[in-house]
Amino acid sequence: MRAMRQYLAMVLVVWTAACIAAYFYSKQQNIPASIAYALVPAFLAELAFYLVPAFERVRKLFERLGPKAARSAALTITALIPYLIESLRTHTFSLLSFGMLLMIAAIASFWYARQQTGLLSDLLFMAAMGAVYMSRLFPHIYARPAGAPAIDILGRLMWIRVGITALLSIRGWKDARFGFVPSRSEWQIGVEHYLYFLPVGGLLAFVLHAVRFRPLPVVWWRFPLFALGIFLGILWVVALAEEFFFRGFLQQLITKGTHSEAVGIMTASIVFGLVHLPFRGFPNWKWVMLTFVLGIFCGLAFAKAKSVRASMVTHALVVTTWRVLFAG
Repeated sequence: MRAMRQYLAMVLVVWTAACIAAYFYSKQQNIPASIAYALVPAFLAELAFYLVPAFERVRKLFERLGPKAARSAALTITALIPYLIESLRTHTFSLLSFGMLLMIAAIASFWYARQQTGLLSDLLFMAAMGAVYMSRLFPHIYARPAGAPAIDILGRLMWIRVGITALLSIRGWKDARFGFVPSRSEWQIGVEHYLYFLPVGGLLAFVLHAVRFRPLPVVWWRFPLFALGIFLGILWVVALAEEFFFRGFLQQLITKGTHSEAVGIMTASIVFGLVHLPFRGFPNWKWVMLTFVLGIFCGLAFAKAKSVRASMVTHALVVTTWRVLFAG
């Protein structure tokens, strides 16, 4: 019960922060109160589900639901709940969108309930997760209500945690040391590899003419607050997802299959670079090269710490540096 209390306390903290952020964001973007009140419950529901994989003992409660098929069915249902809350409250419900969401959620949730675990199955799962995430499917499913910003992030959060939960609680993957909050040693290792990356990545970006200095256009006293907000957003969404799947899963798969950590790091880094090929215009080979190098340093951080949280720190610091100084 202590684990459940810790989880509920974290949910309360995250919900409070989310409500405050939603209030100020809606005021800044002039979002009608009726739309904000309709959308916030859906995001709160998704955030509660999103936190579950980080709490091992709460995951254990989920795993006690029964055989893999029962857990897969429950995971599929949780994928539908935020969409139903949002679409019914904003009157954007579509039977076609609901069917598409049900189909992809069921495929991800039941993948390891219906197939034998193996390298080919794991690689196909990775490919399916990546293909859906990178497609235009979520903007189509999560229709934008009149007067509201794009809300496909609701689907992307769902897809991240469904994939992670499927691997951790249905497949039984144990080698990622997944979580949201890095330990002191993980922070240290993550920062070290960020500092190692800076001269290499900076020189490569300069040679490729891939970036130019454009700091965030905000008043100086707001700059640290914006940087912190960007860092936490990257750490707990983008870095969390990409580091879990590329370093915590793919790198480990290849390392075990080849009995070579170097091969695992290089293979995961190559794939990591290639998935960024469409970034800001296809084909963006400059970004492929930069993210390939970033992947190597993130892979080294993971290998040293044996934890995805360390590589998350490296990843988030690099992306934050780019966002606040070179993409403003």
